[in-house]
Amino acid sequence: MNPETLSPQHFRWAFDAGVGVVTLDRPALKNPLTFESYAELRDLFRALVYAPTVKCVVVTGAGGNFCSGGDVREIIGPLTAMAMPELLAFTRMTGDLVKAMRGCPQPIVAALDGVCVGAGAIMAMASDLRLATPRTKTAFLFTRVGLAGCDMGACAILPRIVGQGRAAELLYTGRVMTAEEGERWGFHNRLVEPDALLEEGQALARSLAAGPTFAHGITKTQLNVEWNVSLETAIEMEAQAQAICMGTQDFRRAYEAFVAKRQPAFEGN
Repeated sequence: MNPETLSPQHFRWAFDAGVGVVTLDRPALKNPLTFESYAELRDLFRALVYAPTVKCVVVTGAGGNFCSGGDVREIIGPLTAMAMPELLAFTRMTGDLVKAMRGCPQPIVAALDGVCVGAGAIMAMASDLRLATPRTKTAFLFTRVGLAGCDMGACAILPRIVGQGRAAELLYTGRVMTAEEGERWGFHNRLVEPDALLEEGQALARSLAAGPTFAHGITKTQLNVEWNVSLETAIEMEAQAQAICMGTQDFRRAYEAFVAKRQPAFEGN
């Protein structure tokens, strides 16, 4: 994947100074997903594994909303007519989007405004950091359409962000989590005003892109893989991971910059 020339069909992509920006761009419908956009997003995040010039990614939505979930007419309606093998193929594909977001080495910053529900809430959940506005409304509303709350990894990831009890409430009821609740519960890292949202998201992404990006990838990997191991195993895994980072030139650059009393210029290797 060449981030300089990438031209997706179902969302917007911009790339500058190591930061890629994904913008869901169907504002008239609050940026719902389709079968095609799910697949293209999945493929993008998979390809980022092989795009070292992309250091960080921002995901956002156009028109004052993030994402209204799966398009009612283009996804929900057709799903009601599908047989079980087709349904399972779809749910596996949507889960693959989360796997791809968690599997890419780049930190993902979600810049959230307005409606952030269903699959949109899941994409926010699957990101590494979340900025929101005071008007952001997040809902895992699967039970409202007769489905289980365990969609796309929600029962595994959401409790680790907001806690088991709060996750259970959100997933059973499908109710809206207000922006203030989201910040208080740790789902949103911070709230910013709507007119500053994208700028703040890009600034955060640029600060990460200027850091030791190889080490950021190691951090993301460990945050993922240490969920289901013992403390003893986790400590050993981190010892090996940190030793690998100590072998990078960025570690040496940081030391030399400290000795010279200047800011380090990391290069991601």
